[in-house]
Amino acid sequence: MTGWRREGTDTRPGALAADLAAGRGVERQVAALTLAGLLFLGGAMGLVNLFVDGVLREGASSSVYGGTMALLVALGGWLAVFRRVGRWETFGLVLLGDLVYVVVAMCIEDPVRYATPLMLLFPAFIAAWFLGPWMLAVNMLATVLACLLAMWGSYDSPLGLAVQVGVNSGVLNAASAGVYVLRRRVQRLLEATQTLSHQDPLTGLANRRFLVEQAPRVWRQARREGSRVAAMVLDLDHFKQLNDAHGHAAGDAVLRAVASSLAATVRPTDVLARTGGEEMIVLGLVSDPAEAHQLAERLRAAVRTSRTDDGHSVTASIGIALARPVDGEEAADAMWRLVDRADGAMYEAKQAGRDRVAAVLPRQRSGRFADSSPPAGRSSA
Repeated sequence: MTGWRREGTDTRPGALAADLAAGRGVERQVAALTLAGLLFLGGAMGLVNLFVDGVLREGASSSVYGGTMALLVALGGWLAVFRRVGRWETFGLVLLGDLVYVVVAMCIEDPVRYATPLMLLFPAFIAAWFLGPWMLAVNMLATVLACLLAMWGSYDSPLGLAVQVGVNSGVLNAASAGVYVLRRRVQRLLEATQTLSHQDPLTGLANRRFLVEQAPRVWRQARREGSRVAAMVLDLDHFKQLNDAHGHAAGDAVLRAVASSLAATVRPTDVLARTGGEEMIVLGLVSDPAEAHQLAERLRAAVRTSRTDDGHSVTASIGIALARPVDGEEAADAMWRLVDRADGAMYEAKQAGRDRVAAVLPRQRSGRFADSSPPAGRSSA
C-alpha cells in the first residue's frame, strides 16, 4: 500500500485489504455472539409461558409454540459455538424473528396482552445495527406485515386495526431508523479515528505506527514468496537551510510535494511512511539488490523533480538495506534493525555528496557481504 493521502484512504490491494478483512471477521464474531445471546434469552423467556395457565391457546398451539421457542434456543447455542455469521445469515435470522412473532401471536390466547409488538425490537435493532440499507428497508416492511398478521384477530374495527398497526410498526421502524443513523455515525467516527491514528497530518502519508503494524504482513509475505525485504530511508538534503531561508511554510509545502511524488512512484504493495522531520521510509519486497536499487533511483528522481507552487525543490539521499526474513523472528524488531542499517547507508550517501543512493547488502551466514553492487551514475554502494 502506498502512503495515505489527504483526500481519502487508498483502496488498492495490499495492507488495507488485509486490515478490512480482519475488521469484518471481528464484526461477524460480535454479530454472532450478540444474536446468540438474544436468541437464547428470547427462547428461554418464551418457554416460561408453557407453564403459565391461560396464556396459550388450547390444542396444537402449545406444541407449535414450544417448538418455536426450542428452535430459538438451539439457534442461539449454534451461533455461540461457531461464532460466525455473515450478512445474509443475519438477514435470514432477522426475518425469522419477524415470523416467530407472528407464530407466537397466533398461539397466544390474548395477543394484545401477552404478545406485544415490542418483541419485534430484537429483529429491528439487529437489522439496524448489522445490515445494509436495502435489507433494513425489507425488514421495515416485514415489521408492518408482522404487526398486521399478529393483530388481525384482536380488533373488530378495520380502522382500529389500521391505527394499532400503524402506531406500533411506526414506532418500531422509527427506532430502527434511529439506531441505523447512530450506527453510521459511529462507523464514520471510527474510520476517521483510525485514519488519523495511521496518517501523518502534514503529508497525508502513513506514519510510524502504521509502519510498525504492517511489518508482520510484509515479513509473512516475504517468507511465503521467498523474497527479500528492502528498507529504504530517504532524507531530504539541506532541508534545514530551506526552512531557514524561506520559512517553515515553504518547508511544509516541499514536504507535501515530495510526499505526493513519492506516493505516485512507489508500488501498490510498498509501505511509504513519514517517520519524522524530513525523513521517510519505504518498506517493500524485492527479488534482488538490483531491483531495490532501481526502485530507490526512481524515488530519488521523483524527489528531484517535485516542485511546489513557488518553485521550491529539494533532493534526497537514500540508503538501502535488504534482509531475508527467517521463521521465529519478531517482525517489528527485525524491521527496525533493517531500517537502522538503511539509515547508516543513507548517511554514507550524504557523505558521498548527497542526491544519491547508497546500499548495505544482505549478509550471508558467514557474516560476509553476500553481494556487492558497483556505483552506477550518481549512486554509490
